[in-house]
Amino acid sequence: MRVKICGMTNIEDALFACELGADAIGLIFYEKSPRYIAMEQAATLVAQLPEHVAKIGVFVKTPPDEIRQHITCLGLTAVQFHGDYPLDILAQFPRESVIAVARVGTDFQVQTLTQFHEVATAVLLDTQKRGLYGGTGETFDWQAAIDAKAFAKIILAGGLNPDNIAEAVVSVNPYALDISSGVEAAPGKKDKAKLRRLFEQLAPFLPNRQTKGFPFD
Repeated sequence: MRVKICGMTNIEDALFACELGADAIGLIFYEKSPRYIAMEQAATLVAQLPEHVAKIGVFVKTPPDEIRQHITCLGLTAVQFHGDYPLDILAQFPRESVIAVARVGTDFQVQTLTQFHEVATAVLLDTQKRGLYGGTGETFDWQAAIDAKAFAKIILAGGLNPDNIAEAVVSVNPYALDISSGVEAAPGKKDKAKLRRLFEQLAPFLPNRQTKGFPFD
């Protein structure tokens, strides 16, 4: 199981998460997000990260050429597509580097995830909330994530924090976990005590573990 800490905006938080055992950090390139990071700042940040830690770029309705520019300049490991991207856009990128996103609401149908088989290596499930693309701080019914495992490699997101992370692992056992607002002191600023407690809660599920990034094997 992999652990991604998303919404990084500064090197201090990123390095601390890596020290605790994060396999990946998420960088949000959506200007309306309180966790937005400009490409210039991101370049300084990723240059100091351990080599084994994956760098995931999070994009919302960003044109493909602009995404490619970020990939080239930052050496991104994978790209996370929010905002109802058409499948033909996702198909322009190598499948092994594409994370599709499905927002789970009351009308979510797990069978719809089959559309991503040919274009994405994994699907991130997040809580559906109008006007927001991640960072809701709210969970959804995890039964949807359990059922979704039959249709895709699942990255579980949405309201995860030190208090519910163990239950999430036991209940869902996803390919990966994605945590953002649940370990923050404020939007874009991580809380070291929460991060430490998160990994303490995860320790029983990650015995003798060596971080290997997001190879999607």
